[in-house]
Amino acid sequence: MESGIVKGRGSQYNAKNPFSRQHLSTEVEDGLDVHQLPKPTIRFFLERPKQIVSKSESPDLGIMHSINPYQGCEHGCVYCYARNSHNYWGFSSGLDFESRIIVKKDAPQMLEQYLSKYQGEVTPIVLSGNTDCYQPAERKYRLTRNLLKVFYKYRYPVSLISKNSLMLRDLDILVPLAREQLVQVFVSITTLDESIRSKMEPRTATAAKRLKLIGELSQHDIPVGVMNAPIIPGLTDHETPAILKQTAAMGALSAGYTIIRLNGTIAGIFEDWVKKTFPERADKVLGQIAQCHEGQLNDSEWHRRQKGSGNLAEIISQVFNTSFKKYFGKRKMPVQNKGKFRRKGNYQLF
Repeated sequence: MESGIVKGRGSQYNAKNPFSRQHLSTEVEDGLDVHQLPKPTIRFFLERPKQIVSKSESPDLGIMHSINPYQGCEHGCVYCYARNSHNYWGFSSGLDFESRIIVKKDAPQMLEQYLSKYQGEVTPIVLSGNTDCYQPAERKYRLTRNLLKVFYKYRYPVSLISKNSLMLRDLDILVPLAREQLVQVFVSITTLDESIRSKMEPRTATAAKRLKLIGELSQHDIPVGVMNAPIIPGLTDHETPAILKQTAAMGALSAGYTIIRLNGTIAGIFEDWVKKTFPERADKVLGQIAQCHEGQLNDSEWHRRQKGSGNLAEIISQVFNTSFKKYFGKRKMPVQNKGKFRRKGNYQLF
């Protein structure tokens, strides 16, 4: 550790869990640290949930079905909105989120049981709607790979969202899925600046690897888009044109963005991080985030919370839209095929 920074981690402390009566703190009343937390070791917890497919009806996203084979994420992205969900498991949204990983080891078998009995409308399932399905734990547990095998067996449409190049390991499954028009992939890129990425998203793939990932997927005719998310005013917002230019050059077919919002305990985690990591920019960054959210670091208003409001948010929107038109033109992500679903795992004649 140098300068009070926990290297290799996004969060620099364990935020208080609002559902817990007790909290271990390393600060005294005057705000001085008694001691710095050591870099935490990774621990895995096996869990079998009652159901594996979650349904969301968010006005921002519409009806969405998703599977999260892992809860918590070693990537350690300091801004991650999923941090708050770790509180429901009895952990902190801070360092615990990055080092206490819940593994749903039976996820592939549970998906098979779900699809073998499913009689409803075919709605593409997203891997993952919360934490990254290709985070480092996937190298060992291979849950995402085995889930993809089930999707292909049943010919059920699936979308992937990740920032990890480990996805290339599974080309042997993704290519057949793409051939049947059953898969869409979205790669998240927040910054092209390695000096920022290594501190803000410490255990993710570099931007260079993510660009290569987009290129490889495109070369294999796997439809891929990019999420420039979250855009962080005062820190990464100036990079949008370059991100869209480079991802379009690698073959991305679509692009989207969100503006950072710091809901729940993430506000304290991010504020602590930016003051320790970029002290000369901290006030500007926090001030501009607030400008995009009615003067607050968070905005929970539907339809407004993801893109923000006000003059700065409008400028960010205009820069994104102009860059999209310039580099993406009329490209479109192909629609997934909903008509190939093999109910009960069998071919359907009628």
